[in-house]
Parts: sequence; structure tokens; C-alpha cells
Amino acid sequence: MRAVVAAEGGPADVLRLTRVPKPRPEMTEILVRVHAAAINPADWKTRAAGGWAGRRGVTEQGAILGWDVSGVVEAVGRGVTLFRPGDEVSGMPLFPHFPGGYSEYVVAPSRHFAPKPAGLTHVEAAALPLVSLTAYQALTDYAKVRPGQRVLVHAAAGGVGHVAVQIAKALGAHVIGTAGAAKHDFVRGLGADEVIDYRTVDFADAVTGVDVVIDAIGGDYFDRSLRVMNPGGTLVALNYDVDPAMRERATERGVVSDFMLVEPDRAQLLAIRDLVESGRLRPVVAAELPLADAAKAHELGESGRTAGKIVLRVVED
Repeated sequence: MRAVVAAEGGPADVLRLTRVPKPRPEMTEILVRVHAAAINPADWKTRAAGGWAGRRGVTEQGAILGWDVSGVVEAVGRGVTLFRPGDEVSGMPLFPHFPGGYSEYVVAPSRHFAPKPAGLTHVEAAALPLVSLTAYQALTDYAKVRPGQRVLVHAAAGGVGHVAVQIAKALGAHVIGTAGAAKHDFVRGLGADEVIDYRTVDFADAVTGVDVVIDAIGGDYFDRSLRVMNPGGTLVALNYDVDPAMRERATERGVVSDFMLVEPDRAQLLAIRDLVESGRLRPVVAAELPLADAAKAHELGESGRTAGKIVLRVVED
């Protein structure tokens, strides 16, 4: 099968389109013909860092990146009762291990997938799993957002951010987002009640009374976010560690904070599908490129200029 492989860590041009053996499903697994695979910051950070030799899912030729997939079940292993060949599915299988989404076929446990949301193309469906599971778990499992609470979403036009805004609104929150001025209309269109231009305004001077912060930026955003939060609030760090000193500063302000890593969850994929099919959540695809252009897709993602998700087309819908 065709696949995009990184033989070693480095810049985007380490990604090469090649041929690798087609996987076969074992017990409780399904073989999915991938129609589309989305790009996430985890993809380009993993590619740049390297050091993945010996990790589960890495082939002899290197790492096949990609966790977000949407496609059609081609075969099922023994014991699978949820799906049959021909079913359309999407999911974030095996994260943080390597399912190999940048390829024509993926094998993973059947319960790492859910039926593709009705009305979405495979490109649109592939844009959702990682960011929507991240946002959903941060807002519901970790922060336990309640109606009427004030939720601050940093990088609100980004992959996780644009979904977190919508899910927080669906949970009944008052949503505040930070984004560049050019993306304010986009973020408001997602349902944000307030949008702050982080380039010209210090959000810590413009916002008060926040109950929950979803932060995928880190650095000085952590302490600045603490300044605007209510006692009893929750700050969810999505891509940086909260060390003991940071946790102590949060505790001094009566705030709970820790690092959160997303996990596959079929029940939550089904809840996310319900949000999509009820019109309360929509994926935004900033760009779609063919599988062979994976390196270009990474470069585009690393530029930070997109709003929404970048998706690789493996099969034309």
C-alpha cells in the first residue's frame, strides 16, 4: 500500500511517499481503507523530534504519522461485532502510539472508532477526532464545565481551539477566545461571546471572572491566565507540563491545573457525532491536500496561518 514515511526525525522534507506492507486485522481489530487523514501539531512535533525507534507501530522503514482517520471498513478480525465491511467510520486509533494514518490502510481495535457522522465527507470527518476528543475531555472530564460558567479558550481559531469554542457553547458556557484580529469573525461565527486580539491587548487586563481556561500555548500564558481566574477554577494545559512550582502558584489562587493528554474513547466519539448531527459542532477544514503532499501540509501547519484543520486526501470522495 502507499504510505508517507519518515525514516528519521527532522524537517518536513523527511516525509516520503513509498510502499509498505498492507496490515491485516487480528482479533478485535478492523482494517480501515483510509479516505482522509488530518494533520495535527502532534504530527509535526513528533516528526521534528524523531527518537521514535522501537515505539509501538513504527515500521522498519520508519514512522507513519497520522492519528485522525476517516474511511471504510474493509475487513474485521475475530470477535468484532460493532462493524462490518462497508461501514463508514472515523476515529483517533491507538494514540499516542502509531496507527499510521498517512497511508491507504489502518488496523486498530474496533472500539477506537465510531460511525462517521452523517452528512460529513471523509475529509470533514477526519478533521474531528483528535481535536474534538481533546476539547471534549478537557471540558467535560477534567473541567466539568457547567451552564453559565465562563470559559477562556486560547488559540481559539486553531485545531483544538475552534472545536473547544463550539463544545463549550454546547455545554452552555459563556465563551471567550483569544485570536488574531483577522480571525475574529471566524471565532465569533463558531459561537464565541467575546474575542480578544492577543497581539494588541493583554487578555489578562481585558478578562475577569473566568472559571475554566483551555490553554494550548503555555509559556507566560499560564501565569497570566491564573490572574483572570475565579477561585475553584480549572486550567487545562494541553501541550506543556505543569511542574510542581506552577501547580503551587495555581493552588495559591485556588485553581486546579495539570497537563492533559487525549485518549481514544468510543463513547465520546459517539457524543461528538451527536453534536455534529444536531448542528452544534462543525469541523472547519482550512486546506486539503493529496497524500503525496504531506510535507507541504506539515509546512502549512507549522506556519501557524491557518484557521481550522489541514487534511490529507487519500481517496477522492
